[in-house]
Amino acid sequence: MKRIYLVLLSVLSGLLFALSWPERGFSLLIFVAFVPLFFVQQQLGDNRKWGMFWLAWLAFFIWNALTTWWIWYSTDVGSILAIALNSLFVAVIFNLFHLSKKKLYQNKKGFIILLFYWISWEYFHLNWDLTWSWLNLGNVFAGSPKWIQWYEYTGTLGGTTWVILVNILVYRFLKSLFDKQRTMAITIGSFMFLAVIVPIVISYIIYYNYEEIENPVEIVVVQPNTDPYNEQYNQEPEVLLEKNLIMAREAITKKTRFVVFPESTLYDGRYSIWEENLWRSPLLRQLQKFIFENPELSVVIGASTHRNILEGEKKTNAARKFRNSDNYYYSYNTSFLIDTSKIIQVHHKSKLTPGVEIMPSWGILKPIENLAIDLGGTIGTLGRDEHTVVFEDMGHIKVSPIICYESVYGEFVAETIREGAEMIFVVTNDGWWGNTPGHRQHFLFSILRSIETRRSLARSANTGISAFINQRGDVFQKTQYWEPAVIRQNLNANDKLTYYVKNGDFLARISVFISALVLLISYTQGFLRKRRSKA
Repeated sequence: MKRIYLVLLSVLSGLLFALSWPERGFSLLIFVAFVPLFFVQQQLGDNRKWGMFWLAWLAFFIWNALTTWWIWYSTDVGSILAIALNSLFVAVIFNLFHLSKKKLYQNKKGFIILLFYWISWEYFHLNWDLTWSWLNLGNVFAGSPKWIQWYEYTGTLGGTTWVILVNILVYRFLKSLFDKQRTMAITIGSFMFLAVIVPIVISYIIYYNYEEIENPVEIVVVQPNTDPYNEQYNQEPEVLLEKNLIMAREAITKKTRFVVFPESTLYDGRYSIWEENLWRSPLLRQLQKFIFENPELSVVIGASTHRNILEGEKKTNAARKFRNSDNYYYSYNTSFLIDTSKIIQVHHKSKLTPGVEIMPSWGILKPIENLAIDLGGTIGTLGRDEHTVVFEDMGHIKVSPIICYESVYGEFVAETIREGAEMIFVVTNDGWWGNTPGHRQHFLFSILRSIETRRSLARSANTGISAFINQRGDVFQKTQYWEPAVIRQNLNANDKLTYYVKNGDFLARISVFISALVLLISYTQGFLRKRRSKA
C-alpha cells in the first residue's frame, strides 16, 4: 500500500473521531473511527515497516485539534501543549499495541491488546499531574444518556470498552468482505450488529424502569454572568457579590434548602480571604447577613482563598513565598458551605486543571509555570486537598462539592458518594473559553456523573451552562450562555450506592494487570526469538 494511502487513512480516522464527539457530533461514528488506523497497522505490521507512531500521531492530533481547539481562548501556549502532548501520549499507546501485536502474534491477530492498553492508559491519565482526560473514549456518549444507563455499573471505562470492541468487529467484518470470506463476514456482521444494539436496548430498559425515591430538596442556582476577563477581578468584590445575592433573593422560598453560587464568586484582591480567620473577610460578613435573613438556608459558594504554611509543615511545590519574608503560604480554589451555625465547611479543589492551576514540578519543566493563565492575580500551581470532602447541612443532607474540572473524574466523584453524599453540586466558571464547544462539552460531564452515581445534580456556572440533572441524566432548566439567570428546582436526595460507586474503575485494574502480562510475554517472546535466530 502506497504511503499516501496510509496517510489518508490516518487522516480519515482523525476526522471520524472528531465528527463523533459531542455535543454536536454524530456519536455512532466512534464505532468506526479506529477502523482506518487498524488497516494502517495491519499493512505496516505485515510488511515489517516502521512509521506506525507518526501515522497514529497524525490521526490523534487531528482529533484533538478539531475537538479541543477552544482551549486557545484561555491560553495559547497551553492549548498547543495540550493538543500536542495528548496526541503524543495516545500515539505511544497505539504504537505499543502495534509492536506487541507483531511480537506476540506475528501480526496475524491480537487487536484485543489495544483494549487493555488503552483502558490502562486512560486510567493512568486520570491520575497524574498532566491529566487531560477530556477525550477519554467513554465520554463520547455524554450527549446520549439513554444509551449509557449501564454506566452505573462500569463508569465511562465501560464506554471505552464498548467503542474498541465494536471497532475491532467492524474491522474484522470489512476485512472478511475484502477477502471474500462471505460466511465469516455474515457471522462477524451479526456479532457486530448485536454489539452495538444490545447495550443500547439494555440501557433503554434500565432508563424506563428506573424510579427515583421521593426525597425532595429545593435548590436555587445562580448564574450571574460575570465576565471573567474584564469584570470579575476588576470591580469592587462587594458589588459583584451583591449582584449574586440580589438574584438569589428573587428565587428563594420558605422551602429552599440550598443556594448554589458559581466558582470563585468570593474573590477579594485587596484583603484576600485567609483561612486562619475567615470571618475577617468583608465578603463573608456580607454573605453572613444574607444567611441570617434566611436562616433555613445553606449556601454553597466558590471562593479564592489562602492559608499560611505552619512552621515545620512539609511544603509541596504549590508553596508560595511572601515577598521580603521567609514565610510561605498556599493559594486555593475553594468552595464553602455556610449556614447560621457559623462553622464554615471548606473544600479545596483536588483535581487541578493542568496548565492553569497546576504546572509541572519536574526540574527542567519548572519554568513552564510562568506560562500559566492569570486567574485574577493567582498564577501557577494551587494547593489542593489530598482527600475528598462532603458537605452536610443543618438538616443532615450531605452533598458532594465538585469544583469545575473535578466533574471530569468519575472515580473521584464516586468516592464522595461512598462517603455519604446524597446529591452533587458542581460550581464552575466556563467563561474562559468564550461561546465555544468547551463549555458545552464540560456541561455534559455532569450528566455522566449523575448516571454513574444515581445522584441528582445542581450545576451553577458563572456564564453558563447552569442546570439541574436528575438521577437518570435528564436535564432541567438548562440556561443559556452569556445570560444572567436564576433557577429553582426540587431534586431528590438518594443514599443508595451503585455498583460503580462501590467498586470504582474496576475495569482499569483488570486491564492494568492484563497489560502488564501482555507486555512481559510479548517482549520475552521477542527476546527468545532473537536468541534462536542468532543460534
